[in-house]
Amino acid sequence: MSSVLEVRPAGKAGDPAASAPSGDALAEQLRFSQGLQAVTNKIHATTELDEIMLELSQEICTLFGADRLTIYVTTEDGNSIVSKVKTGLNSFKDLKLPINEQSIAGFVASSRRVLNIEDVYNDEELKRYSQQLHFLKEVDKRTGYRTKQMLVVPVCEAVRDAGRDSTRDLNKDLAKQTLVGVIQIINSKAGHAFSKTAEDGVRQLAETLAIALLQRQKQPAFKVRGKYDHLVAGAVLSTDEMELALRSARRKNLDIEDVLIDEFQVKVPLLGDSLAQFFQVPYEPFRSDRLKPLDLLKNIRREFSEANGWLPLEDSKDGLIVLCTDPEKVRGSRQVANVFPKAKVQYRVTTKREFIASMNQLFGGSVEMQEDATSVGDLLSELAEEGEDEGSTAAELSAASENEVVRLVNKIIVDAYHQGASDIHVEPGPGKQKMLVRFRKDGTLQNYIEVPASYRQAIAARLKIMCDLDISEKRRPQDGKIKFRKFGPLDIELRVATIPSQGGVEDVVMRILAAGEPIPLDKLGVSDHNLALLKAAITKPYGLFFVCGPTGSGKTTSLHSVLGYINTPETKIWTAEDPVEITQRGLRQVQMNPKAGLTFATAMKAFLRADPDVIMVGEMRDKETVTIGIEASLTGHLVFATLHTNSAPESINRLLDMGMDPFNFADALLGILAQRLAKRLCSKCKKSHVATSEELNVLLEEYTLELKTTDSWQADPEGSREKIRKGWLRQYGSASGEVTLYSKVGCDTCSGTGYKGRAGLHELMIGSDRVKKAIQEHARVAELFAIALDEGMRTLKMDGIEKVLMGITDIHQVRAVCIK
Repeated sequence: MSSVLEVRPAGKAGDPAASAPSGDALAEQLRFSQGLQAVTNKIHATTELDEIMLELSQEICTLFGADRLTIYVTTEDGNSIVSKVKTGLNSFKDLKLPINEQSIAGFVASSRRVLNIEDVYNDEELKRYSQQLHFLKEVDKRTGYRTKQMLVVPVCEAVRDAGRDSTRDLNKDLAKQTLVGVIQIINSKAGHAFSKTAEDGVRQLAETLAIALLQRQKQPAFKVRGKYDHLVAGAVLSTDEMELALRSARRKNLDIEDVLIDEFQVKVPLLGDSLAQFFQVPYEPFRSDRLKPLDLLKNIRREFSEANGWLPLEDSKDGLIVLCTDPEKVRGSRQVANVFPKAKVQYRVTTKREFIASMNQLFGGSVEMQEDATSVGDLLSELAEEGEDEGSTAAELSAASENEVVRLVNKIIVDAYHQGASDIHVEPGPGKQKMLVRFRKDGTLQNYIEVPASYRQAIAARLKIMCDLDISEKRRPQDGKIKFRKFGPLDIELRVATIPSQGGVEDVVMRILAAGEPIPLDKLGVSDHNLALLKAAITKPYGLFFVCGPTGSGKTTSLHSVLGYINTPETKIWTAEDPVEITQRGLRQVQMNPKAGLTFATAMKAFLRADPDVIMVGEMRDKETVTIGIEASLTGHLVFATLHTNSAPESINRLLDMGMDPFNFADALLGILAQRLAKRLCSKCKKSHVATSEELNVLLEEYTLELKTTDSWQADPEGSREKIRKGWLRQYGSASGEVTLYSKVGCDTCSGTGYKGRAGLHELMIGSDRVKKAIQEHARVAELFAIALDEGMRTLKMDGIEKVLMGITDIHQVRAVCIK
């Protein structure tokens, strides 16, 4: 059927064409009536209304020549309508709307009027119905779908009056009836407003649906029999939807929990609440920061927990917390009492998915890790419960290298690497307090495991043995390196520092050194504006270029990306690094060794005698190294280095304070790149919303804070501000002029934090003629800032706010890493 719609706007029932339809039009109306009758017969004949409507939804769209269909029903309190049938994306995800004029469907439910709209984005057309009526454009923006025509009819108690022949009469009758729901037909495939034929047909469909829905409401109250039936009692799902889910699970041979989550979009916490109500025990969700209770797990294998469905979580003041999927079954088996005979047990219920996630967390996800964790648990049970003798000898510790401590240390390192940690913190407590192990992931420390106090001496000694430190020296700090491929399955290196702390114990901190290939410069996350300037600066034949920022801000990563961009067979590149973290083919990389007299200054002197084109220095921390770098850059070499400073202009003053000649330094300077790492919003769960004018004004105020010191801003403040606002709307806004911002939510992928990975914020100051002149005149930091901003530099916060508008991060993370 090509279309059931007539080529004239709805509502003109009295024109001549309406009273004298052609033969083709009559045939088309007959086919439409037959199709509508078939649909209404199916609705009348079924007791499974939700299921039949899902099956009929596409048939209804085809019948009315529409693209999409939404059917709403009223909630029990009568204040809202909620979608029960919604074709297109997220078919099972309910959309709840208040019954008021803030949405088209809500207005129809409130006024009981029939609306036939040609373009929902046309405010003038909407205002013909109500001055307050508007279309919820956020839904279109979120899905990428463009709604245009819409035919919306209230579903009320059936009204049949042979004398009624106008929409006004119908609206009068509908206003007196009890509202059951709303039908919304979306986007006519003919490209214009829905016809009078379609309008009459939707009215008939609404009357049929009203009868069916009212009959369903009169059915007896639902009785809870199964563990997920509280979802029905709590109106999360209808009875028919639950029956449909059960049939789908049986037909596909799937667990009902998987069907409810994957096909019906039921949130995991709602499943947990249903289980808690059914079993009458508290619900325990999965927590990514849960500490691993090795003392409780030492007698339990993963296979045992998986087969019997329970796990010990914590020995709390209220008793032993046991996590399970079926508390009644576990309680009846008396297994917990056999394993922990003296414990007062407190049961917690969880979903099967969260139980598996908890097992992966406590035992390890891979087969290799499972075996390792289980073996460690068994071996830990053989150790004495009290602390070791403080005077452990080297012989005893050598023997320990063959025991379970070796495997425990290896497991900690392997887990840290697989979880993407940058640092491992081993923190023993004084006295008999447990040892806490924490991982730093994406810049934030997270608890990993608590180890009984009896292992702290053996673990510290094992780590010292791995990096060839003095195990008998416990009173002063030591540092070294672990080449882990000698001891475990991973080819990684760790930088180790031991520090004596209160209570006669030693803290150990290990940095996992990032091995592997450099990130391509184009994928480093530098904005297009900065990337063009950066490439122009680093391809100069000679000069001095700095990357600055605090420890862990990605300076080395950025420098290696820069070197990777200019690394060609015609270029000789020497690097002096401490340590060598990233290796590149074609680079001659030198590891610093101060004990052997190999320092940055010594290495640079050697490089200058080794025919270099490019020199990279890991850090310029003293006058001698900076002086050699400036001299090398002025004698025809391209020199890259890092600095520990807060911003690009401040780096200049830091170097001049070291005693550098301002004229030589200004001549050598190509540019300075300052950077920070901000947490990246999790791409799986971040939530979008249309930015309000207040949110944009706050961002704009922070963005322009530093610009207010520039000459161009002071010449025309309002014009400059408006120029930036228009630029944002042009670059980051939609066709309707709205800007979308994102906020964190939290999911399994990001361990509930809302953030996954980190993004770089950059501030690039180019050594222009004005900047060089200011350096030679010993200009203050504020003057250098103003000059650089006038020439187009974007501060760290400005670059961060642009990445907020791009949806990469949020303003809270930008503020957290930017001082100003």
